[in-house]
Amino acid sequence: MTNRLARESSPYLLLHAENPVDWYPWGDEAFEKARGEDKPIFLSVGYSTCYWCHVMERESFSDAEIARELNEHFVSIKLDREERPDLDEIYMTATQLLTQSGGWPNSLFLTHDLKPFFAGTYFPPSDRQGRPGFPRILQAIREAWALRRVEVVEQAEALAEAIRAQAAADQSAALPDAELADEAQALLSRRFDATWGGFSRAPKFPSPSNLFLLLDRAASDAKAREMLVVTLDRMARGGIQDQLGGGFHRYSVDAQWLVPHFEKMLYDNAAMARLYAEAAPHAPAAGFERVARATLDFVLAELHGDHGGFLSALDAETDGDEGAYYTWTAEELRGTLGTKDFELFAAVYGFDGPPNFEHGRYVLHLPQPLADRARSLGGVSVEELLRRLEPGRRALLAARALRKRPLVDDKVLADWNGMMIAAMTRCGALLREQRFLDAGARAARFVLETLRLDEGGRLAHAWRAGRAKVDALLDDYAFMVEALVELHDATGESAWLDEACRLHDEQDRRLWDEAGGGYFNAGDDPRLLVRSKAAHDGAVASANGVAASNLVALADRTGEDRYSARAETLLRAFGRSARQYPLGHVSLVRAAARYAAPHGGERLRPARRERDVAAPAPAPAKPAEDATEVVTVQGSVDRSASGPWKPFKLDLAIRGGFHLNANPPLLRFMVATEVRGLESEVRALRYPKTDRYEGRVTIEGEVESPEGRPAVVALTYQACDEERCLLPVTRDVVLE
Repeated sequence: MTNRLARESSPYLLLHAENPVDWYPWGDEAFEKARGEDKPIFLSVGYSTCYWCHVMERESFSDAEIARELNEHFVSIKLDREERPDLDEIYMTATQLLTQSGGWPNSLFLTHDLKPFFAGTYFPPSDRQGRPGFPRILQAIREAWALRRVEVVEQAEALAEAIRAQAAADQSAALPDAELADEAQALLSRRFDATWGGFSRAPKFPSPSNLFLLLDRAASDAKAREMLVVTLDRMARGGIQDQLGGGFHRYSVDAQWLVPHFEKMLYDNAAMARLYAEAAPHAPAAGFERVARATLDFVLAELHGDHGGFLSALDAETDGDEGAYYTWTAEELRGTLGTKDFELFAAVYGFDGPPNFEHGRYVLHLPQPLADRARSLGGVSVEELLRRLEPGRRALLAARALRKRPLVDDKVLADWNGMMIAAMTRCGALLREQRFLDAGARAARFVLETLRLDEGGRLAHAWRAGRAKVDALLDDYAFMVEALVELHDATGESAWLDEACRLHDEQDRRLWDEAGGGYFNAGDDPRLLVRSKAAHDGAVASANGVAASNLVALADRTGEDRYSARAETLLRAFGRSARQYPLGHVSLVRAAARYAAPHGGERLRPARRERDVAAPAPAPAKPAEDATEVVTVQGSVDRSASGPWKPFKLDLAIRGGFHLNANPPLLRFMVATEVRGLESEVRALRYPKTDRYEGRVTIEGEVESPEGRPAVVALTYQACDEERCLLPVTRDVVLE
């Protein structure tokens, strides 16, 4: 027996298709039944990789008695929040206003005009630990609906008004200051966990918007660079990254990024791949490029459909057991790796101590950086260590592949695809990986051609099993426009820019707020309590913030003033909110900084280019210069000093635009400028006390220099400019 959800395409709704609950999808059929039978609506909102959604489905929605109560006295609607994020935002706001908290499943009771009057999240199937069970909740709601209807309606009206007030437009008249980026960084600095990275206590989320802000500033701000690199390194070494198969889980339940909530979301991995690829020059020895490649390889292997689009998510649990697919007992590890590899793997991946997860299982992680571990093994290179680990890694992956896999949410969402297309494209260009560029372009064509509500019609939000549904939302337009601009920049093909402009024009027609400025989240629907305009960042960047950056990019690439003018109006619409809480509006703050000129706060005035002339291909990367030509070194020794130890100094002249890492380096992953003895020992070394070395620099010390023999030292350094770092070099310097 199945219910109406069997006709839906959403994987989340289909998971409930065999419940005894008489579920309806969101729509007029359910609304008319509620009015016709004078029943309140029970609205349950969740998504396919939500652990507690699965628990409530098993415990409550599969229970015959609970289903009987729902079917007799309520009209039950099941909603996939990823298919309808506009509805999810409205009803999550209601739950937060009523309970001062929120989460999924989101469980609400509505009047016939879709106004909520009671809400909560997970309700257990019976009373537990002083918490009322779902049957008790249903009984209380039924009695209130029958006996206290006036109070119920008044509560619903008051809550609807509160939701409208919270969503009211800012109506600010001032542009956000470019200096708000300084304030946002200062707030991050006060929250920064210098030991483990990140900006909160447990649980810890990656919060990519904050990290992209630090990335914008890392080249010129040492503190931003430190917070960025430490956080990315700790995440890459933690269990939040799948150390075997690549890709990032949703968040960690602890402060050390060790034990994750095991779901894997497409949008998280898009952001993380791009962050690691773009941050790699700031920490050349940290292996960030390797992390970016592993993340995108995971996506191509497990979240890439045969049609070319990217799939949404992997579940956290298998048969109700969270993390079962990813974690290991010591016996499983020993049996798979064998005696030869077990000891090495145990030391590298942190299972040489007590189990770190429930049921005596291990989450693999890297207690030490690979470079440190390689040095402890006799000074082998990281590449050699990885070569030794590869057979064991493959054996563990093969064993893992025999396990029952978590469910895949295989719907294609336009906004999440836009994020991954941009990531594939940007990383492909940075890492010189054509396969990533090709995957991004193929997915873009799939979205543009297939996610349409009718042939040649408007963009759709979701697609699965041949069905496109739901009018595109602001997130869909914003992230797809960003992706198309990235494709244009990476390939030089003007067709991608043309598509970006067309899609942006459709966004303008459907979603621009002529009265207050800014973009609405969704098209006009009289059934919705409010037509909201979100500007704050959440798990992903604010779509209005992304749209503002897109407008600056389109103005730059087309030379059309209309884009600059709209960018200014959009930024003004949310200026007050951004100034009041810059850390909650980082995407808008970043857009404002891009809009402002480098000097004097003037508006960007891009050079005008004709639209029908293809934009030039991006300039090729600078050739890898010889680092020995970037730095001139002259060594001298004072042979007049008595005894075998002679004072010496090295005078370095560093070409303008380049710098060397200091000793000690600002961050442990950087290659320090270092002097070592070769034929003679050195001691009492004195390095300049600064974050990095520029211009002319002197290093002093003492060298053991017996009479009649030249004194020779080794100088190691890495030369970097503001865009890249050259390969480290070691030079022999004769002290004359």
